[in-house]
Amino acid sequence: MTTSTTPQWSSRFAFLMAAVGAAVGLGNLWRFPFQTGQNGGSAFVLIYLLCVAFIAYPILVAEISIGRRKGLSAVGSTRELAKDVGASPFWGAIGLIGILASYLVLTTYSVIAGQIMSYGVMSFAGEFANPDPNAPRSLYSGTGHAIFWHTIFIGITAIVVSRGLNKGIEQMVTILMPIFFMMLLGLSVYALTTGAAGAAIDYLFSPRFNELSPEVVLAAMGQAFYSIAVGSASMITYGAFLNKKENIPENSAIIVTTDTAVALVAGLMIFPVVFAYSLDPSAGMGLIFSALPAVFAGMPAGTIIGGLFFFLAFIAALTTSISMLLITTVFIEEWLGLKRIYSVAILAAIAWAIGAASVSIHEMAEVIDFLAGNIFLPLGGFLGAIFAGWVLPRTIMRDELHNASDGLFRYWRFLIRYLAPIAVGLILLLGIDAKLGFGLNAFIASLTRGG
Repeated sequence: MTTSTTPQWSSRFAFLMAAVGAAVGLGNLWRFPFQTGQNGGSAFVLIYLLCVAFIAYPILVAEISIGRRKGLSAVGSTRELAKDVGASPFWGAIGLIGILASYLVLTTYSVIAGQIMSYGVMSFAGEFANPDPNAPRSLYSGTGHAIFWHTIFIGITAIVVSRGLNKGIEQMVTILMPIFFMMLLGLSVYALTTGAAGAAIDYLFSPRFNELSPEVVLAAMGQAFYSIAVGSASMITYGAFLNKKENIPENSAIIVTTDTAVALVAGLMIFPVVFAYSLDPSAGMGLIFSALPAVFAGMPAGTIIGGLFFFLAFIAALTTSISMLLITTVFIEEWLGLKRIYSVAILAAIAWAIGAASVSIHEMAEVIDFLAGNIFLPLGGFLGAIFAGWVLPRTIMRDELHNASDGLFRYWRFLIRYLAPIAVGLILLLGIDAKLGFGLNAFIASLTRGG
């Protein structure tokens, strides 16, 4: 097996919308803004942008290139490319690790996305008129409701993926992502003109360089890595459908720029409301499901604004979940030779069962989050950087990046060989240490305190 005849994106726009949709998720709507506010404002943003340019971007370029080179699943592309250059086929583990990470995330991500769906329906229906954030929510109370909405979300995701690349995923992302951008911009303008815009802008963008520390730099590094969806096998798989004429470095730059812009604009949507109503800006996802619904109910046109906010979050969740299920489906089709409809049905059913179990077994969700986020994702990114920088010959990557200038290619190759693997390896070690506590995080903290 060498190169597969796979379907291709019908246009550059379709590829970009799909790739941006895979990267832009719920984390952009709450994790990045809160990280920014808590870690030095624009000083954090500056470090984040540097990490995107020097760590996430080169890995993204590598993953898309590897996928396009072979046109197979994430496992097939890495395995067959390794065999082509005389390396061990076990390098296919890069794709397998990323697929496992994405599929595990999907199982619990769907539960959260289901809750977002229910809150959107309740908001449009005026359910949040009760200002008490602890008031019972009729459509999301108890295990039964959680599993019901989880089922609906998994079902929608499965239907889209089962329709294939062009009739399913392309049609969905080319419609939903422009709607997402317009809604995000509109809600941000509304929040800035009716809420505490000055406090929000100060919180997000005032440079507080005195707050910079090794911990803040590492937080920015981790946020940059996770936000771009590298290490998850998504971009290897999406690259497999990409036309050979496409400019990978340029498209990758558009993806990372758009993803970062969405995260920043999301902060301008949420924090004017947070500060106008004296909410705790460090509450994170809990803020979205507890305090904000009550706030929306008390705002002018709050029923509509709240409903639109949750619909926006639903789009972000759906475009990400589509990529998670797709990359696993492509692998199963290639590995077992199953038809698309059967692969999707089996994978969706297993994901549903694990997610449903995690609703009642909270420790299960924590274990899944640790395995996927702290081990598999950074491990996949680390091995991917090593593979692209040290295993693959320079000539192969230069051929894939034929649109890039010699200077840009030398810049990329230096980063993918040296800086990126070191940085992602550090993220991996810190993530494991956070759970097992062998002292690395404590050492970083001691550096923060000056020893």
